[in-house]
Amino acid sequence: MTDSPADQKMSRKDLMVVLVISLGSFMAGLDGTIVNIALPAIAQSLDISTFDASWVLTAYLIIMVSLLITASRLGDMKGYRHIFLSGFVLFTFGSALCGLATGLDTLVLSRMLQAVGGAVISALGAVMITTYLPTRARGQALGIVAMFLMLGAALGPVIGGFLTSAFSWRFIFYVNLPVGIIATLVGLRTLPSLPPVRPDARIDIPGVVLIFSALATLIFGLTSVQSIGVPNGLAVLGTSLVFWSLFYLHERRASDPLVRFSLFCNPAYTIQNAGIMLTQMALAGVMVLMPFFLELAMRIPTDNAGAILLALPVGMILTAPVSGKVSDQIGTKRPIMAGFAVSAAALYFLSAISPATGIGYICTCLFLLGAGTGIAFAPLNSAVMGESPVADWGMTSGLVRMMTNLGISLGVALVMLVATVALGPKIAQVSAHTLPAADLARAFTTAFLFCMALEVLGIILMLGVREREPSGSSDGDVAPGF
Repeated sequence: MTDSPADQKMSRKDLMVVLVISLGSFMAGLDGTIVNIALPAIAQSLDISTFDASWVLTAYLIIMVSLLITASRLGDMKGYRHIFLSGFVLFTFGSALCGLATGLDTLVLSRMLQAVGGAVISALGAVMITTYLPTRARGQALGIVAMFLMLGAALGPVIGGFLTSAFSWRFIFYVNLPVGIIATLVGLRTLPSLPPVRPDARIDIPGVVLIFSALATLIFGLTSVQSIGVPNGLAVLGTSLVFWSLFYLHERRASDPLVRFSLFCNPAYTIQNAGIMLTQMALAGVMVLMPFFLELAMRIPTDNAGAILLALPVGMILTAPVSGKVSDQIGTKRPIMAGFAVSAAALYFLSAISPATGIGYICTCLFLLGAGTGIAFAPLNSAVMGESPVADWGMTSGLVRMMTNLGISLGVALVMLVATVALGPKIAQVSAHTLPAADLARAFTTAFLFCMALEVLGIILMLGVREREPSGSSDGDVAPGF
């Protein structure tokens, strides 16, 4: 039986729960990217090299991604409300310490503490939505949370640039304090206090160590390959492969594993997790390339370039919640494929830009890319959670966020590699700002077509996924398919 339109609306209590979780996702996404643009100012202020300053970003990313699944398990054991609010407190406290740091060591340590909190609030978002809200509203709610997550990541460089220029780099951390305090207080009043899902579960310590080592070496290898050299970078990535192999072998034998690899025997679960990663790879690739194109090829000032980039998150804002709600009624497969198709078209049009291209055309392409990503991302989250058994919701929630962040890391590294290979020996002229704009534009064309290929791959993979019953057509509150 189909719910009436009135039944499909979220209650005021549901909306407050979604708001608190969304603020957490926004802060986690924001702090993953807000530091990038402030690294030169941090290096100058602390009298350190740019490479040393990059650890402020790398340390956060390593801790954040590595602890996502562990944070989900803690939520299963101790209760989502308690762990989620503890994560908010840690994140807010770590932000304050970052702003007060007087040296690189204290700043990096503070960022690591901040990342622990960020991992918790990011990992538990999807499972809390799935647990607290009725089935008919989950797609819409996940769409709102996804919108805030992507909005935070997209607005990070814009907000970071403004705060650094107008005040100081320290304010990129201080901005978290009022948001964190308000969200914690509201969460104490609104988040349901339910018994832990798996109070007898245990933390798989060897598994935690192995996945931390695997992800840490993977992220370090990807983000540092240009600074440490290709041979050293490949050695680090090879070490990561060894740790991944050990993690897989250990988890197959563990009595209470962090990741239940049997879930990946379900093709829909595997493909849609891969889809999440593909959307983020393409999005991150464009977000890292476009500032270079606008500033180097088109000679647009930094503040104006940041304003142009806002077209992308605007597209997400307008589509993610709507797409999530639509997927509750018609199923997730068609919105996911439509989102991939819109994104692929946007990237094809974006590959045709040149230094003479009008700003309106570029803004339209970025808007369409944001819209396509928003259309696909919310239903992908809902679909993956729907493919997971109830007992594994927590682990799947953490895995979804891990795939999101891995996609960002892989997208940045691979798209920059593609652009570098396309430039060939002329890459040295980029840093000297002597490369002709036309040559630079050709490299970006190749990179944007690579991103388009990622979206097309997403469409091809989704062809093999069966359509599931729309969640909005269910009378109960059990996830579809169980």
